[in-house]
Amino acid sequence: MHHRVHTILVIKRRVDMTDQSVTAVKTLDLERYLGLWYEIARLPLKWEDANATNVTAHYSLKDDGKIRVDNRSFDAEGKPDQAIAEATPVDGEPGQLTVNFLPKYIRWIPFTSGDYWVLKIDPDYQVALVGTPDHENLWVLAREPKISESTLTEYLTEAEVQGFDLSKLIRPVHDGRVVTDEMVDDAGGE
Repeated sequence: MHHRVHTILVIKRRVDMTDQSVTAVKTLDLERYLGLWYEIARLPLKWEDANATNVTAHYSLKDDGKIRVDNRSFDAEGKPDQAIAEATPVDGEPGQLTVNFLPKYIRWIPFTSGDYWVLKIDPDYQVALVGTPDHENLWVLAREPKISESTLTEYLTEAEVQGFDLSKLIRPVHDGRVVTDEMVDDAGGE
């Protein structure tokens, strides 16, 4: 009986958390958002090593108005890793983008893009909270590899207010190493 009650409470808490709607920022200056961001914290991702270090994302504007996403990290064995994607702004929703990590030649396949919503960003575009409306993905990104604990707490509190469960939060190590162009094969890029 105890297990059953506990299970119901856990399920109810999960439902309560995810019932809260996720809200993207109402304004986002994509030009200012472009550039290098360091991953400060994230929820676990199926495609990213939980022990990845020095995780970065570089956003650059393409000629067609879409955004090139270049994610880089070192895996648990210290090997450089790179994932190239293309992000597309959602019309009429400045804080919402869709991202597609499929190779360039098959990105046309429908229903293969994921949501990328900017949920909070400071006025100077130095720290951002990014998530998905299904509460499955969440990132705290910053222009520097480290931020103050009080700033991190402020952004994680916003994530909790929007219904994200932070019990499995990962905080990747940043030790100064950088995945350079020479270290990775950019075959998946443009």
